[in-house]
Amino acid sequence: MPLGIGVPELLIILVILLVVFGPKRLPGLGKQLGTGLREFKDSINSKGDDDAETPSKLDAAPADRTTVTSSSESERTARS
Repeated sequence: MPLGIGVPELLIILVILLVVFGPKRLPGLGKQLGTGLREFKDSINSKGDDDAETPSKLDAAPADRTTVTSSSESERTARS
């Protein structure tokens, strides 16, 4: 086992998780963890594919940017 964790240690961790999260939420947490790990793995593996598309996106003209001021900034300029 990795990190020197044996079967007894895994059982203790599972019992603690069961007590903390309850039997209804534990399967959902496992599903969310698996989905997150899968998305992370896919993003790492597809990183090389996205690099080929990046220069064409950078060559495009930048969009018009407008400056948004907060209400406190507009009040300061109005007082001046």
